[in-house]
Amino acid sequence: MPKAIRNTLLSLRDLLASAGPFILVAIVLLTLAYWWLDPNPPKRVTLATGPAQSAYAEFGARYAKALAANGIQVVLLPSEGSSANLQLVREGKADLGFVQGGSGARDVSGDNAPVSLGSLFVEPVWLFYRAESASKVTPTGILGSLTQLKGLRVNVGTAGDGVPNLMNALFDVNRIESSGMTLSQLDQTSATVAFLNGELDALVFASAPESLMVQMLLQTPGIKLMDFAQNEAYSRRLPFLAAVSLPRGVVDLASDLPATDVRLVAPTTTLLTGPKVHPAILQLFSQASLSFHGGAGWFSRAHEFPNAANTEFPLAKEAERTIQNGVPLLQRYLPFSLANLMERMWLALGIIIAVLLPLSRIIPPLYEFRIRSRVFRWYGQLREIEGRLDSEPGSGTALVAELDQMDERVGKITVPLSYTDELYALRNHIQLVRRKMLKT
Repeated sequence: MPKAIRNTLLSLRDLLASAGPFILVAIVLLTLAYWWLDPNPPKRVTLATGPAQSAYAEFGARYAKALAANGIQVVLLPSEGSSANLQLVREGKADLGFVQGGSGARDVSGDNAPVSLGSLFVEPVWLFYRAESASKVTPTGILGSLTQLKGLRVNVGTAGDGVPNLMNALFDVNRIESSGMTLSQLDQTSATVAFLNGELDALVFASAPESLMVQMLLQTPGIKLMDFAQNEAYSRRLPFLAAVSLPRGVVDLASDLPATDVRLVAPTTTLLTGPKVHPAILQLFSQASLSFHGGAGWFSRAHEFPNAANTEFPLAKEAERTIQNGVPLLQRYLPFSLANLMERMWLALGIIIAVLLPLSRIIPPLYEFRIRSRVFRWYGQLREIEGRLDSEPGSGTALVAELDQMDERVGKITVPLSYTDELYALRNHIQLVRRKMLKT
């Protein structure tokens, strides 16, 4: 190996050896920061959806496909509906779940309290009734208040759905006793069949307007949709409700269906999550919600959803940032895994750099000491030989031979060029002692 390359490699080795403690401290701090921040999300999460062929099931499939592109497997967990999803999230059996406003008692205290990813869309309360049954209650055959349901047979949805709890809240603010009605909790299909057969007077469910059941009932002769004339009052009394309006002709412009604007109340659906779900997972779901729920619809304008309104649970920080700022800058140009690592580690890296910067100042003195020690350590032996010359008369010849051996070994020392002056100074001092010995 050429001598120049050998000297360069030795210098690099000395530099690395001098910086070794500094590098070790940096690695330890980075490892601790990585362990504490846990930047990489799990590869598998569970999402509670709803009954088969429901809107929740359809959205669940979309979220699963979106997160699969980032290497996250979303396991879809079918359920009876919103209330069941809320229970699954609370019990930790599902990481996330679609939950309708008013589906159950709020639990916003404690470390295990669920958090929301924002309001995603509204699900209007569709209260269909038979005109024939309404004519027994009011001469006009048109129902305009929940108090007019007294004495009628009403289906309010299944127990696992959020509609029964929602209707109980509506009945409470109207001071309506459920004992004054014949209530049932059949599933949507069975209830619709019974309703069309005249076995029920009214049918209540909350669903997206594109639902085939909604479309069919809106166009069925003898079936009317109740107009919630007090929808604004409901939205003020119950924070999870929004006042919406079904515009005239939006169902079928040619048939002018509906013939007038219909006022409705609509709970907002949120994506609820447990407090222990990884922040990166929440970020991915929040970003997916921007594209899935940001379009215009019957009851919303473009980019109106997702939002932070009408939610019963605290809003997750990741959802708040996504709603306000959209997709982070780094994630627009880098793979999610790399961008997520950089976003979550940058603060820790800043702290580590602030700690290591003062420590880095010891590297040059340590490097200098390491190089100079190769030269200075020989001065102890040189002084010892010189001292023996005075204390051991007649030993000059032996000491000169010992000094020659020392000079030969010193000549093999390798140091960077910037330190050769000290090496040559040592060799001059050896010669000085040799001359002193030869004179005696």
